[in-house]
Amino acid sequence: MELRHLRYFVAVAEERHFGRASALLHVTQSTLSAQIQALEREAGGRLFSRTSRHVELTEAGELLLPEARRALAQAGRALRVARESLRGETGAVRIGFSGVAVLQGVLSDDLRDFRRAHPRVELTLTELPPAEQVQAVRDGALDLGYCPDLSLGDTDGLRLARRAPTPLSVALRADHELASASSVTTSALRAHDLIVFASGEEDETVLSRLWPAAEEDRSRVRVAGSTLGALALALAGIGVAVVPTATEHIALPGLRYRPLHGAPPGPDLLVLGRRDETAGAVRAYFDGVPSP
Repeated sequence: MELRHLRYFVAVAEERHFGRASALLHVTQSTLSAQIQALEREAGGRLFSRTSRHVELTEAGELLLPEARRALAQAGRALRVARESLRGETGAVRIGFSGVAVLQGVLSDDLRDFRRAHPRVELTLTELPPAEQVQAVRDGALDLGYCPDLSLGDTDGLRLARRAPTPLSVALRADHELASASSVTTSALRAHDLIVFASGEEDETVLSRLWPAAEEDRSRVRVAGSTLGALALALAGIGVAVVPTATEHIALPGLRYRPLHGAPPGPDLLVLGRRDETAGAVRAYFDGVPSP
């Protein structure tokens, strides 16, 4: 039995007339009759009692009618759900993020805009280092990631969008000799111990990208595993932390931030996803991400 058979049956049952039902369905009366006969053969008996002037439901037809209506309604709902998912109107988007995406306001702006356009899509967030975001998106544990262009590893097969630049500043104790300056130059930092963020002690990416000159004297560079860790070390007077400028939103007693001049450009904040993404909500989110 096909849904078409049920649609034809319901039309005849409601119109009580083959001619009116065929006009409503935009099929010929002979086609409609043939389809009703096929349904009756499959059911094993008559569903309609026909005369030259009237079409009435048999007992079996009366019992079938509400079931046929429910089946057609459920099929319509199922198709509607699939269409809404493909259009990105329903579903879920699982997003990984690095703290800088929140501090810069980028993630919250994108979430707000997407929520306004797709209020029925569920959004979930997980904070992860950049390389772990890449792996989670690749493995299907996450749908999208927000992270700086650092320590990403292999991104083959992933879709990348540059969302915003990440300017750099330094964080240092209020009583540090450089704290009185309105800004700090890279040359001024050469005489001081540095603190940089990296996802692991073995990670050289941050150093090579943000502070190539520090390679000359690695003994004066400390690696912190998180932004808060870098700030804690700076506040303890262990060194000067090189951090994204947006980190200034984290206000700690006794800590000062100063713009950094003369350093290479900071990493770009990226949004990453799968190139072969099939979920409509995820595609809609990525397609709506604005460019810098």
